[in-house]
Amino acid sequence: MIVLWIVLAVIGLPLLALGLYFLKAIVQGAVEGWRGADDDSADDADKPYELPAAAAALGLLPPEKQNGDSAAPVPAVLTAALAAAKDGDWQPAADLLDATAAERDWEYRSVHSVWFADLAAEDDTWLLAWEAARPDDPGAALVRARSTVAVAGRIRGAKRAKHTTTEQFEGFHRLMSQSREDHARAVALAVEGDPVPYVAQISTALGLGYPHADMDRLWQEITDRAPHHYAAHYMALQYWCAKWRGSEKLARDFAAEAVAKAPLGSLMSVFPLIAHFEHDESDSADADRTPEMRALVDAALTDVAAADPGHPHVAEVRHLLAFYLCLQDRDEAAVEQFRLVDGHVDALPWRYRGDPAGEFCRMRDLSLANAGAAAGAGSA
Repeated sequence: MIVLWIVLAVIGLPLLALGLYFLKAIVQGAVEGWRGADDDSADDADKPYELPAAAAALGLLPPEKQNGDSAAPVPAVLTAALAAAKDGDWQPAADLLDATAAERDWEYRSVHSVWFADLAAEDDTWLLAWEAARPDDPGAALVRARSTVAVAGRIRGAKRAKHTTTEQFEGFHRLMSQSREDHARAVALAVEGDPVPYVAQISTALGLGYPHADMDRLWQEITDRAPHHYAAHYMALQYWCAKWRGSEKLARDFAAEAVAKAPLGSLMSVFPLIAHFEHDESDSADADRTPEMRALVDAALTDVAAADPGHPHVAEVRHLLAFYLCLQDRDEAAVEQFRLVDGHVDALPWRYRGDPAGEFCRMRDLSLANAGAAAGAGSA
């Protein structure tokens, strides 16, 4: 039986990879098997995992060796800066954000500031030292604004509203209101052309429920500076989804407009797939196998092939492609995408599952088996 994804519109835990510190839909009770699980599925779920020979031959990893904190390997320079910050040395973080501003690399500026903000939400001693040494530093102001949102998400927690205390709600709203001021300061101090302080505000727009007109004004500020910023589009699409402030139509229209205005290689072609994923409540994969869905997958495949391999969000697109290629029985192509992202599972669709690594490996192994069977039949 094909799984029914049940995505609840409630505020969740921080999502590190894209700066989604909170506001993640909490997924409930998914049954094993996206594609044709049989009556033995429940029994199989209790068996210890064994890495298939075909996966081992490709150097693929079992669930326990999949990294659940990122969608792809973290750049060494970022890892080093995070380690230094943990030891109280803010300089490498400042240098890294200074470099992204000088190079006008807004994608990596967004990604790096998310990691630093999440670290500061745990312990901001190093950030306080940075702010004291450089009171008007644009990077420090950006990290502070994003860390305020991250702390708000931690205070609110991941449980549904009925299980969240009044104190948690009050703390959340107090800090989200503070984040407005922190973001305004980050905007005021930003280097010319930097869209990231505006991108970061989308979290506040979600948390405080900005009306559409306010979101439209914020979006204009972003697209005037970076019309194809990936993280901005991902967060804005969340806003326009039915589970937040929009509807399925608004989300699909937003995604279609992003593609229509984007050059090949921008990765914008993945957003119609994400819009479909966020609103698909079918218990059948038929909705994922239509000619229209196959065309969307093909467009995203072409887009990711043309993208800069160093783009920080390429892996996230490949994860979703692997998922839909598997559902569409395009197993050889699915295996290639699984192979390219193996080892990291903090991405859609896995992050919406109770066992991201287990589900990633299950679908990967399914495509491996089906691709092998097809190859064997073809040579017979």
